[in-house]
Amino acid sequence: MNKLFHPDPIRGKLVLVQGLRALAALMVVVHHAQNEAAALAGRTGTDFVARHGLPWPAGVDIFFVISGFIIVHAAAPLYGRPGARSRFAAHRIARLVPLYWLVTGLYLAVGLAAPALLSGEGGAPDVARILASFLFWPMARPDGAVLPLYGLGWTLNYEMAFYALFALGLGFSRRGAVAWLAGALVLLVLVGRLMPAPPVPLAFWSDPIVLEFALGAGLALLRAEGLRLGSPVRIALAAAGLFGLAANANLSAEPVARLLGWGLPAAFPVAAAVLGRDRPGAVRGGIGAWALGAAERLGDASYALYLIHPFVLRAVREGLLRTGLAPLLGPWPSLVVMVALTLPAALLVHRLVERPLTRIVRRGLDPAPAVEVSKSAVTPER
Repeated sequence: MNKLFHPDPIRGKLVLVQGLRALAALMVVVHHAQNEAAALAGRTGTDFVARHGLPWPAGVDIFFVISGFIIVHAAAPLYGRPGARSRFAAHRIARLVPLYWLVTGLYLAVGLAAPALLSGEGGAPDVARILASFLFWPMARPDGAVLPLYGLGWTLNYEMAFYALFALGLGFSRRGAVAWLAGALVLLVLVGRLMPAPPVPLAFWSDPIVLEFALGAGLALLRAEGLRLGSPVRIALAAAGLFGLAANANLSAEPVARLLGWGLPAAFPVAAAVLGRDRPGAVRGGIGAWALGAAERLGDASYALYLIHPFVLRAVREGLLRTGLAPLLGPWPSLVVMVALTLPAALLVHRLVERPLTRIVRRGLDPAPAVEVSKSAVTPER
């Protein structure tokens, strides 16, 4: 294969997508930070009311749409090529598995030292639950929730299933791969909803949230086919998406409602980001260039931010309590401090841990040198 899939970030390309990744990760961080602030308020005897200007958990839905787009977009050299599936799998494993296994192992070690911290486990987990968590296999906890040991890993169980389906379609052209993916995801959802009592993995994978990957894949196909929108239309799309999310901030957790109320609006700002004619350097100097650069760097570190932020939030919360700063600051300033400190932590973990681990594992699984294949390629989501 003359041109090889290269999932490393190429600075300045599709920077708006990186900015959306940063936004999505921050939304999840704010969601969990409000839970920590509420716990802090309870321990200090102060009042705290969570704010829902945006549906903060919907950061995951934005992630899924972006993931669908990026995987289809960046795999351009692989469609119909010999060895495409194994090469794709090697790069996806190298990208997702090392940091997740490291974080899950850390969580397990902490939990075994203090079993009460393993929320919902009802004590130390058995070997089957541990293996299922490390192998991205959906399995119910004793309390009935289908979550891995490290709860945030539920999204990665969906990601891995999406990658497996997409890899099967790599023998086709890009159009064929997207058609296969969309059809397979729709069929999966229908089977899961029509079967009277589906097994746990099928019930999990057939949640309509998986169709958000198809939305992103469709946007990648539209971009590849040459569709470009003018700035006014893109601004309107982004505004409509944010308005739609805000209007559904208190949406119920029912799966179809989530797809319609969060998934579809999430696709609008992604469409605005990817269906333009932006070129690197379009914004030169000043605060605009600085903001885009900062968003891009945080977008690069969004996977690390997603995985480590609960550790940082909890550590900062406990630090504020034990130093006596929590009552002085109050819940909302404490929340700002907690969120702010997750950012440098994520950047450091991304640079010092995630990137080196990814390179090491990639070399082991796919020793052939990666070659830049597309000037528009960006890091595949997570």
